[in-house]
Amino acid sequence: MRFYRTMLAVALSLSAGLACAGEPATRAVQLLDHLQAGRVDDAESMFTPQMRAAVPAAKLRALWQSLGDLQQRGDARVSTQQGMQMVEVPLQFASAALIAQIAVDPQDNIAGLLLRPAPAAKAPAPAADARFLELEFSVPQQRGALPGTLALPKGKGPFPAVVLVHGSGPQDRDETVGGNRPFLDIARGLAAHGIAVLRYDKRTLARPQDFQQPFDIDDETTDDAVAALTALAADPRIDGRRVFVLGHSQGGMLAPRIASRWPQARGVVMWAAPARGLLDLLPEQNRYLLGLDGDITAPEQAFLDTLDAQIAAARSDVPAAADTLPLGVPQHFWKSIEAVDARADAKALRKPLLLVHGGRDFQITDTDWALWQAALNGRNDVAWKRYPALNHIGIAGTGPSSLKEYTQTGHVDDQLVDDIATWIEAQK
Repeated sequence: MRFYRTMLAVALSLSAGLACAGEPATRAVQLLDHLQAGRVDDAESMFTPQMRAAVPAAKLRALWQSLGDLQQRGDARVSTQQGMQMVEVPLQFASAALIAQIAVDPQDNIAGLLLRPAPAAKAPAPAADARFLELEFSVPQQRGALPGTLALPKGKGPFPAVVLVHGSGPQDRDETVGGNRPFLDIARGLAAHGIAVLRYDKRTLARPQDFQQPFDIDDETTDDAVAALTALAADPRIDGRRVFVLGHSQGGMLAPRIASRWPQARGVVMWAAPARGLLDLLPEQNRYLLGLDGDITAPEQAFLDTLDAQIAAARSDVPAAADTLPLGVPQHFWKSIEAVDARADAKALRKPLLLVHGGRDFQITDTDWALWQAALNGRNDVAWKRYPALNHIGIAGTGPSSLKEYTQTGHVDDQLVDDIATWIEAQK
């Protein structure tokens, strides 16, 4: 989510911009006024035809009402992306703090709407009696260094160590979603067990300017992970013979690929790792979310049909513009992801593996878990941990998981952290 970005409407990546006044901000505020007053039909009248098909009024009304009372609205920030004006407005609901991300086309129509969790407040520092320190750690790379944090156990090293590899999309070092920081929880939990952990801001977040030319999955993830492993293993406080890769979601899918390109890796942890391609998962995730209320309407089916057509275009050898493809991601990037065969990579990797999976994960489901088991059947160097109550980010809950669950602050399950630590400690 971040990870695989399942969105309310047309997915658009937002470039940073400064606050400014103008017609796009006015149109965005009008849209929010309509929604706040319950005038969903008036809001829908502002949409482009594609938006009307993607976000039916009934679904928009149900979503907005599910958020509770809108208690506060912040100032609009405007930037330009792919010929559209992108407006961000902070919203404080009774249930969650969100950012409304609204795309306004040159004709002043609403061409995109995304409600995403607001950035969490800065995490508190570790307790004074914590068994570890947190230190700044820069990941050097030819394209530009990435800022990171090393959770270093107190006491005499050198220590075994882990590099955390993010899921898809721009991600900070904590893999923050809403008030949740799964990588922070993992890092501090493992460090308390005497295992050093390096987490860093992903290049798509820290240095988006590095992606002006066609880029692939290695530019986005693999190369930086290898650089992080190399830098961490060279640190005298770290036992360079016991450095592990821990990948989450897309990072879990790529973890065997990363370890094959950094042969010194002692082992690999694959958390919520897809066994199938991302273009296979996108329609499944969207169908799941749209069907949570028990019904998929005709407009929703039209949206799913459009997504299927976009996926076919992404896979085609016929060149296609990014704005006609899933999530607005360039075709070259999709091709590079499609070329990854995660199961084959894992089978070929002759290193210890730990696979970790949540039974309530709707993004990476039990179908993937079964595929991994079939692919790695018979390997005595593969360990398996499945947690029935956990969702995609390792937080326990009940009932069907949903995007709304990510807005509710929680922490990665202690048992998951303890199991990872125990497995790493056993890899001497």
